[in-house]
Amino acid sequence: MNITVDGRTVPAEEGQTIAAALHADGLRAWRTTRVGARPRGLFCGIGVCFDCLVTINGRASIRACLAPARDGDVVTTGGER
Repeated sequence: MNITVDGRTVPAEEGQTIAAALHADGLRAWRTTRVGARPRGLFCGIGVCFDCLVTINGRASIRACLAPARDGDVVTTGGER
């Protein structure tokens, strides 16, 4: 299956989270902090922090580490790569 991330097709496996699919595709950081513009992406992996926030299918501020990837999901990030 595939998801679309910032207009780019990213493969995802059944049972993977959005964060796992991004990480497997080589994307380690997908947003930056407000102060200092430090890169953020997958950190805790269990939903405790908020470093992995993305927008999924128009719903903002979703923790990518908790969101299951579904075929056809459209994900937008903070643009950090």
